[in-house]
Amino acid sequence: MGRGRLRVMLGAAPGVGKTFTMLEEGRRLAESGRDVVVAVVETHGRAATSSLLDGMEVLPRQRIEHRGVALDELDLEGVLARNPSLALVDELAHTNAPGSANAKRWQDVDAMLEAGIDVMSTVNIQHIESLGDVVRQITGVSQRETIPDAVLRRADQIELVDLAPQALRDRLADGFVYPDTRVDAALSNYFRLGNLTALRELALLWLADEVDVALQAYRVEKGIDQPWEARERIVVALTGGSEGETLLRRGARIATRSGGGQLFAVHVTSADGLVDPNPGALVALRALVETLGGSYHQVVSEQPPVALVEFARSVNATQLVIGVSRRSRLESIVGGAGIGASVIRLAGDIDVHIVSHAEAGKRRLPSIGGALSLRRRLIGIGLTIVVLPLMTWPLAILRNPNSLASEVLAYQLFVVIVALVGGIWPALLAALGAGFLLDFFFEPPLYVIRIAEPSHLATLVVFLIVAVLVSVVVDQAARRSRAATRSAAEAEVLAMVASGVIGGTDAIEALVTRLREAFGMVSVVVSENGVPIYSSTDEAAAGPLDEATSIPLGDTASLDLRGKPLAASDRRILAAFASQLESALDRRRLASEAEGMRPLAEADRLRSALLAAVGHDLRRPLAAATAAVTSLRSTEVELSKSDQSELLETADESLGSLAELVTDLLDVSRLQAGVLGVTLERVALEDVIGEVIDELRLAPGSLDLELGETPPVSADAALLKRVLVNLIANALRYAPVGTAPTVATSEFAGRVQVRVIDTGIGIPESRREEVFLPFQRLGDTDNTAGVGLGLALAKGFVEGMGGTLEAEDTPGGGLTMVVELEAAA
Repeated sequence: MGRGRLRVMLGAAPGVGKTFTMLEEGRRLAESGRDVVVAVVETHGRAATSSLLDGMEVLPRQRIEHRGVALDELDLEGVLARNPSLALVDELAHTNAPGSANAKRWQDVDAMLEAGIDVMSTVNIQHIESLGDVVRQITGVSQRETIPDAVLRRADQIELVDLAPQALRDRLADGFVYPDTRVDAALSNYFRLGNLTALRELALLWLADEVDVALQAYRVEKGIDQPWEARERIVVALTGGSEGETLLRRGARIATRSGGGQLFAVHVTSADGLVDPNPGALVALRALVETLGGSYHQVVSEQPPVALVEFARSVNATQLVIGVSRRSRLESIVGGAGIGASVIRLAGDIDVHIVSHAEAGKRRLPSIGGALSLRRRLIGIGLTIVVLPLMTWPLAILRNPNSLASEVLAYQLFVVIVALVGGIWPALLAALGAGFLLDFFFEPPLYVIRIAEPSHLATLVVFLIVAVLVSVVVDQAARRSRAATRSAAEAEVLAMVASGVIGGTDAIEALVTRLREAFGMVSVVVSENGVPIYSSTDEAAAGPLDEATSIPLGDTASLDLRGKPLAASDRRILAAFASQLESALDRRRLASEAEGMRPLAEADRLRSALLAAVGHDLRRPLAAATAAVTSLRSTEVELSKSDQSELLETADESLGSLAELVTDLLDVSRLQAGVLGVTLERVALEDVIGEVIDELRLAPGSLDLELGETPPVSADAALLKRVLVNLIANALRYAPVGTAPTVATSEFAGRVQVRVIDTGIGIPESRREEVFLPFQRLGDTDNTAGVGLGLALAKGFVEGMGGTLEAEDTPGGGLTMVVELEAAA
């Protein structure tokens, strides 16, 4: 008998229906004639899951005693003795009780498979060992029960039992997953919408990777080299330049649009490693790749196009992203096809994207001084030295007495070509060399420097004059071309500066960077009061003749440049940059001053609101107390003892209300001034909640308590009591008649929550932040409710203790106020 087959139901979280799906499939197979037994299933009290066990053969469990507690575990020996065709085993990652045959349930399953028994099991994504750190970051919970990845990968079939996050929360709220007492805490902690969405994505990606592994293994087994576009795989070629970020983000967008595409970044380095870019740039690009969810690779090759295409084929890539070449047309003509053209030729059925980027359009302002670049002049000299002797050899072989005119024209054409390429000086060199060769090899007497015929002398003179004139024309054209290029570059820079002025944006950083690039400076620094505030540096541009230049920007700032000496033609553009930088600094100062005035404006607004809001509330208790005391002191009316007692009680209540209002106002002032006194200590929530109930004089049944086992919190007991008094009083006030608010406590990831839950009218989500502002009652005109300081104080007190206070919807309607504090060390 061979090894059994393992089939696993994978879920993103508890409650998605893994066990239910396993039992449904087990019943279907049993009805079709398979010998199916239930080895172990945990129903967790869910009626729908328990009903599927009716009519199925459920094997008895093994009873194990551990420290006086009886534990029920899977009976491995019983399953092996029964020897069914298929065994249903729930919770594959479960840890067995001490004394069991194996430490882990997956080891029991492995023994069944070795015995030839097929197994169907379940597991959640958070129990996979390699994902433990990721799951802890998402949920804040460390998983104690895990299963090695290799065990799960050996499964013959893995099926994802999927459920939308909101649908799972709805099931949880309806009581289909946990008992009612655990629902609220679960929804607010592990089963948050963001948590469930991330866990679902993790499950989908993990399963997709497993499918990729299986597909790649099949392709290797069958010897298939051509890419299969089952999933888009994007390869981005990196040179190490600053355009790499643009290419990576474009590649990431392509991968995202293709629906779960995979991103690869590759850098090709030479075998000697001497021409690699700045390693720091590659480190930054590698970090960006990982941030975008891709993987970074480096290959060594002397042929980058071949290496790129070979790598793309090795990862079954469907698309390849490369940057547009920075080479000029002349460089392309002289140096041959660029990497882009070579990659396109070699790529075959892999799509190639050549992406333009900002670096391709960036250039330094060209110098007007030289007509042609040194590179072009050297190329012209090289052509003269190499080509002139080579063309003389066939002309000398074909020489005859009547061919001198043809030879002169051939040399004349060559001199014109050299003039076009290298300008006047290489052309003069070519003309002199050509004249010497004509006289030596083609003008009788041969092989001596002497001219026998005067007409031939005239021919050579005309030859030299034509060469000089053509060279001068080419030189003038090149000079005008460079001046036009300079003008275009200046116009581009000035347009950028003008757009910043018109837009009114503070573009200091962009201007500083563009200034350094335009003039090829080593560093550009903007300082204010001697302190650098913006800078752009490129140490690779440093040279032995660098000099420092400083330009004042107003009275307090300066622009400091370090790099090559600036020509007079550069000063005009530099002045435009300086003007824009000065304007930007002025805007920055004004914005900073306006920001500094904002607290004063806010204080004025708050002071006005305070005067408007508390006027009536201060007068009311003062008037009542004054009236009561005046009546008691009056000699015109004789008061009975009951009347006197009532007046004294009125004065006492009024003065008490006045004292509470003044205390709240003082606390608001302390909060805004940042001088609230907070004494943190270990506080038991049960004790504080008991004191709150006593202070509010609550009758039995007026408040439901669901106090879980929570550690003491780090809090100020007096402030926490005032917070809970306010929250519970509000909940009692707005709870529907006949219903009692609920106070529940729970712990999650080292944080303790107190939830005050009512089922009243609630608060619209768009206005929840308003309730925490001072003097806000959201349109409540009941003057007995105070001036709207309660929640503002509560939030300030909680934040002063290092916690948070937030408002949430109550499932089914109403408002839940959540106080979250650190558990005490």
